[in-house]
Amino acid sequence: MRRLVPASIASTLQPVRRLFGTDGVRGVAGDFLTADLALALARAATERAKPGGRARVLVIRDTRESGEMLEAAVAAGIAAAGGDARLGGVLPTPAAPLLIHRYGFDLAVVLSASHNPFHDNGIKFFGSDGFKLGDAAEAEVEAMLEVPPAAAPPGRVGPFHGAPEDYLRALHERFGGLDLAGRRVLLDCANGAASSVAPEIFRRLGAAVDVLAAEPDGRNINAGCGSTHLGSLREHMVAGDHDAGFAFDGDADRVLAIDRTGAVVDGDELIALAALHLGVTGVAVTVMTNYGFHVAMREAGVQVVTTPVGDRYVLEALRERGWRLGGEQSGHIIEMGFVPSGDGIAAALLTMESLEGGDLADRHAMEKLPQRLVNVSVTDRAAGESSAVDAAVEEEARALEGRGRVLVRASGTEPLLRVMVEAPTAEEADAACARLVAVVEAACG
Repeated sequence: MRRLVPASIASTLQPVRRLFGTDGVRGVAGDFLTADLALALARAATERAKPGGRARVLVIRDTRESGEMLEAAVAAGIAAAGGDARLGGVLPTPAAPLLIHRYGFDLAVVLSASHNPFHDNGIKFFGSDGFKLGDAAEAEVEAMLEVPPAAAPPGRVGPFHGAPEDYLRALHERFGGLDLAGRRVLLDCANGAASSVAPEIFRRLGAAVDVLAAEPDGRNINAGCGSTHLGSLREHMVAGDHDAGFAFDGDADRVLAIDRTGAVVDGDELIALAALHLGVTGVAVTVMTNYGFHVAMREAGVQVVTTPVGDRYVLEALRERGWRLGGEQSGHIIEMGFVPSGDGIAAALLTMESLEGGDLADRHAMEKLPQRLVNVSVTDRAAGESSAVDAAVEEEARALEGRGRVLVRASGTEPLLRVMVEAPTAEEADAACARLVAVVEAACG
């Protein structure tokens, strides 16, 4: 049997997800994420998308220097499976589902490692319905890597012209009624996929736009800029005279904001603003969402469902309930009326729409409770499930019932237990968190 992936990787493959994480396959480009692996994944996903047929597959990427290499490998895998690869170039991740619906693609491949540094890259797949492949579908793709590929006449590879304009047109169709004349905005594009399209759509809607980190060179993506490094945006907001500042991540599927005072406006506040503006009956958020959000939604009569951390879980909850809005504190904001994916640029425009042309510093959607978060290093993340920890969590939760909350959860990627407390005052949050940390550390020996 011909091996499609390196032996070190192939030996671990089972009909369960071993390569795919919560957002595709991600790792160091050229090391873990090799051209061979990219080709094999694309070939398998293409075969699965349209067995025995000629699948039409869109490929887009962010600005990492490894993007072109992986793009070529993915295109080769698609063509080897008999599919037609259409290369859309550099585009935000949410452009994939929009273009799937507009042009009827059978599959889309996005090459990005989101907010990670340039040396990482990733591969994620969107199906013909515009949604990311689910766990079962990803497991099927992995299982196919160890099966001899089906014989197929080679497909074709070619450019997909006009993809950025298609994405901009979709944004304009959704937000065309938003008049930003007289508004000054500052955009940190993370030297990533937002670098050209984000400033352009704000300008088309009439805003005066200033831009940071919009000169990608392949290696400066997310480097001291973007939604995970807000220092530069904050400094410019305090020093300037802007109504709002927005920071995107590398693939522009998330956004955080800064107001003119330098205050960070995270995903919780942005979702609260949108929920009140859109008049939704329910929202989906994660366990990390601030308790103040829950209070604000309860007072507004908006139902809240809580999911595990990860935008895919938020999306699942929205689909199950037929709801429109959800997201994460980290800035993934999903507005199903526009696209079934986090879209940082659309979320920034939705924020401006929610403010009705006002100043972000004047927002009044929710009051955040003081939060204390401590990461405790552990050798076994199951230590958080001990009876002593459970009892301590219950005790602190009872003390804060109706006024705050307690959360102890294992990190999904690191040997850490995250201890979080939210309370009416910073002093109460600090004290409760310190007591919990002591119990967790004792339980870990």
